[in-house]
Amino acid sequence: MSHASRPSPSTSSTSSAPSLADTLGPFGWDAAWAVEFIPYAEQGLLPGRVVRVDRGQCDVMTEHGIVRADTAFVTPHDPLRVICTGDWAAVEPSGNPRYVKAYLPRRTAFVRSTSSQRSEGQILAANVDHAIIAVSLAVELDLGRIERFLALAWESGAQPLVVLTKADLVPDPVTLAHLVQDVETTAPGVQVLTVSSLTGEGTDVLTALVGGGTSVLLGVSGAGKSTLANTLLGADVMEVQSAREVDGKGRHTTTTRNLLALPGGGVLIDTPGLRGVGLWDAGTGVGQVFAEIEEYAEACRFHDCAHEAEPGCAVRAAVDSGELPERRLESYRKLLRENQRIVAKTDARLRSEIRRDWRLKSAEGRANYAAKRHGRA
Repeated sequence: MSHASRPSPSTSSTSSAPSLADTLGPFGWDAAWAVEFIPYAEQGLLPGRVVRVDRGQCDVMTEHGIVRADTAFVTPHDPLRVICTGDWAAVEPSGNPRYVKAYLPRRTAFVRSTSSQRSEGQILAANVDHAIIAVSLAVELDLGRIERFLALAWESGAQPLVVLTKADLVPDPVTLAHLVQDVETTAPGVQVLTVSSLTGEGTDVLTALVGGGTSVLLGVSGAGKSTLANTLLGADVMEVQSAREVDGKGRHTTTTRNLLALPGGGVLIDTPGLRGVGLWDAGTGVGQVFAEIEEYAEACRFHDCAHEAEPGCAVRAAVDSGELPERRLESYRKLLRENQRIVAKTDARLRSEIRRDWRLKSAEGRANYAAKRHGRA
């Protein structure tokens, strides 16, 4: 069969069978993904979206339903290139075990640094359009943590959205308005939405916002993510645990990242509660979160101003005048320092790996040279 007569990746070979747009469309399949997949379709591979990953295997939603596949062929040494929830995969049509042979280039990727000392990044979700940052109103707001989540969200390429959950626990509208204002000041350019799964407040707006594209649900344990996911799904799909009254913390009710199609359209990736949200080369994201500080900095006398005691510092002038909260500047400095450390560690690790590879290649070269000399002798 010639290439011209081969069926398109986005259509079925028979008019009566459902097309990929019908079966995978609810999971985010579109014409651009179909074009990307052409080389794999020509190899007889099936397209599918990874809905869950665990223990070297993954569940992939294909035109034939969910299949279990091994990820051995796509498990490189770089932890940022391992297959993850949200990837579009090329899967073998059959086999026992069945393998994922490749995945399509990611449009976006949500990455954080690991808690280890190896300065490695961990990818949490791929091909995400909206990053929903769930923040509980049952406890005191941690604005610094919100800024940290926002930096990672902006860096990923997704559009952040802050959802203040458990709004029913703040019955006074004036108090609630002040809390929303505090978060809006912390999240310039980001929509802030108050939601109560108990009363239904804000859920219709949130459903409309996530109705197109893929959303990832992020937050610490006890933020109400699983309850929020159930509200969006219209069913008790995710297990819910009550948070402790003392500090509002909950147990990890979600232990893996799961991708689910929403009944009103769109796709949701629910994630476990994150104890740590370390930055991973998120300089652009930090700049986006603190856009007003970087705008002030453009008027500083010195281009490398540290905004501490330098003469002509426009940032310090904004703090002194009350235009810029001191807390914002301190948080900005903290995240910048953290990001610079992780970038420096990563660069050092890369240099070390390059030197190691160079030493191995040099040793191989010397061994080959010695073998040739011995052969001639």
